[in-house]
Amino acid sequence: MNMKKIFYTLAVAAFTLVFCACASSQPAGTEQSSKQIQDWAGVYAGVIPAASGPGINVTITLKDDFTYEVRYRYIDRGNDEFTVAGTFEWNMAGGVIKLDAADLPPYYQVGEGRLIQLDMEGKLITGILADDYILKKQ
Repeated sequence: MNMKKIFYTLAVAAFTLVFCACASSQPAGTEQSSKQIQDWAGVYAGVIPAASGPGINVTITLKDDFTYEVRYRYIDRGNDEFTVAGTFEWNMAGGVIKLDAADLPPYYQVGEGRLIQLDMEGKLITGILADDYILKKQ
């Protein structure tokens, strides 16, 4: 009987902790997006996979005026560099941006200190190479 009381007390305490941790300090409907709360402007860089070589050095610069510059440099092709500039827009939720470039992957999820390249439909890339599509803020 004593073990049942201890178990019950621990279960209630665990439930209370979980419930309190999940409760937001903000009133409903006031959630903020990456666009509003993060320092998203800046330079992001990383190496993404390439179908025909060891990888592509990517640098994306996001500016406060909603313009960007993307630089691609294939690792095994010397100093050949491909640069595109344009504008971007945020999705309604404020966590994903879409570049206006026709020849580049357009969607990126904005996270704390990183950009995650999404697939051509705006979904997370999954699988063994998923982590290779994360660009880190410089």
